[in-house]
Amino acid sequence: MKRLLPTSTAGSLPKPSWLAEPEKLWSPWKLQGDELIEAKQDALRVALLEQQQAGIDIVSDGEQTRQHFVTTFIENLNGVDFDKRETVRIRDRYDASVPSVVGAVSRQKPVFVDDARFLRQQTTQPIKWALPGPMTMIDTLYDGHYKSREKLAWEFAKILNEEARELEAAGVDIIQFDEPAFNVFFDEVNDWGIATLEKAIEGLKCETAVHICYGYGIKANTDWKKTLGSEWRQYEETFPKLQQSSIDLISLECHNSRVPMDLLELIRGKKVMVGAIDVATSSIETAEEVANTLRTALQFVDADKLYPCTNCGMAPLSRQVARGKLNALTAGAEIIRAELSV
Repeated sequence: MKRLLPTSTAGSLPKPSWLAEPEKLWSPWKLQGDELIEAKQDALRVALLEQQQAGIDIVSDGEQTRQHFVTTFIENLNGVDFDKRETVRIRDRYDASVPSVVGAVSRQKPVFVDDARFLRQQTTQPIKWALPGPMTMIDTLYDGHYKSREKLAWEFAKILNEEARELEAAGVDIIQFDEPAFNVFFDEVNDWGIATLEKAIEGLKCETAVHICYGYGIKANTDWKKTLGSEWRQYEETFPKLQQSSIDLISLECHNSRVPMDLLELIRGKKVMVGAIDVATSSIETAEEVANTLRTALQFVDADKLYPCTNCGMAPLSRQVARGKLNALTAGAEIIRAELSV
């Protein structure tokens, strides 16, 4: 991106009510077959238009073509049984009924490539596509086959690399891997989590990103945040090794969080997607609030490497609130661009 402070979203935007129940994660589709395919494409067009009308620079599909940022990818793989379910602890935070790994995992066919190609046909703007990261994938499953988190993560990394290479060929400019698990399992992240992420991006020529947040604005996540104390220093555990990695962009949560902004110094030199929009509230930020977050970040991130962004996805919010937050993000970025040009 040649534009200073190019804006983007971390991932999801609310789904329209004719596609799925709004303001809800894992909301079932309201249509089937060819009607569902057409409805997803219509929703993608709407999400793209709303980003464009707000002035977002790097656009995405708003995750209109998937029910959930992790499970929609996994359900297209061999070796995972969605009928054989077990209850596991997700990111040491809450219990969930999840599918089981029952055999060797492999990709049956491209999962999101057709959707990405469709998005590419709708716009000449840079496009970003999100995939789940290997560690977050293994944290949403019961593994009855490999019986090793690390072994399963390496297998998923190979599969993700296959998908990522085809997404790149379809015209995706930035491939983002969502790894909220990086804020929880610090020893594993440093032992093999970042290494499996490197495997997932192997051979890519497009830009790559990793999104590490404190989760969607759902009760389980907001309750967890209340236990983290006056300073959230989780990034401190993983940033030094990420700074040494091949990942181009690092996406993190900043606005209305207790993350000490000086932790960004640990990834100096990387491009940073600075979360300047709080997705855990329906209160719409003012442009000046966004600008204040970006001003603080600029003490630790060079201006040509700062990408204003949302803290996380906005699927649980209303469409009206999400539109307002997108407008605030671009307005705040414009304030800082004007200040930097003086």
